[in-house]
Amino acid sequence: MESSTILTADVLDILFEGRNKDYGAYDLRRTYSRRLTVSITVMLSLICMLFIGFAFAGKKTKIDPDLFTKDIVLESITQPEKPVEPPPPPVKPPAAPVRLKTIAFVTPKIVPTEEVKPEEVPPTNEDMENVKIGNVNNPDGELENGLVTGPVGDGVVKGIIEKPTKEDEEGDGIVMKVEIESEYPGGLSAWMRFLNRSLRYPQEAIDMEIQGTVVVQFIVDKEGNVSEVQALSGPEELRSEAVRVIKKSGKWTPAVQNGHKVKSYKRQPIGFKIAAE
Repeated sequence: MESSTILTADVLDILFEGRNKDYGAYDLRRTYSRRLTVSITVMLSLICMLFIGFAFAGKKTKIDPDLFTKDIVLESITQPEKPVEPPPPPVKPPAAPVRLKTIAFVTPKIVPTEEVKPEEVPPTNEDMENVKIGNVNNPDGELENGLVTGPVGDGVVKGIIEKPTKEDEEGDGIVMKVEIESEYPGGLSAWMRFLNRSLRYPQEAIDMEIQGTVVVQFIVDKEGNVSEVQALSGPEELRSEAVRVIKKSGKWTPAVQNGHKVKSYKRQPIGFKIAAE
């Protein structure tokens, strides 16, 4: 642009001198003022139209002058009455036990007539009709007319007290059920120390990776001696070692029954487990 035309040229022409005016930015900047004016005019027109519309619409609305003076009556709501449940029927007291008229049983004795006491005279057949035979005389009771009652006595509860039976025993005096079982002297901790010291894992079972629990049964007599040791269950390869350990265990604490040491059976499990490498 020549220096003589700079003062009269538009600012956009100066900015876009030597640039592409057909790109679009030139037209946007040149028409910006006109578009802004049109936008503001349209917005103000819409606002004025809305304001005028609200003004005319408010005039058409009429408020009832009596709205704030009328009394508002609320309709009363009655609660439904709950049905009254009838009271439970009275519980009848249990009927009193019926006490029948009884005649004491008299053991017949052959004695001279002059020696017979009045209370020892046996009742006649007429007296025994509808009457229970009991232990005492009860002349004030009711007659037996089809009534089913329990036996009538003198009010003293009588029974048979049996002698306590002995515990089941075999012919050699072995008690099958005991109050306190026999155990290794010193308890579980001493038993575990004995096993760790005496038990030898069979090499055959180690090679075949056999492990498990062997239950050994034996007899502990009154002195604590061990006898008749035998394995009841468990792997066959481990049974002989379990039996050997029990035989080597020495004396045990005998079982107790009724406060006395007794001869009894004992079942002792022995576990075999291969240690993980």
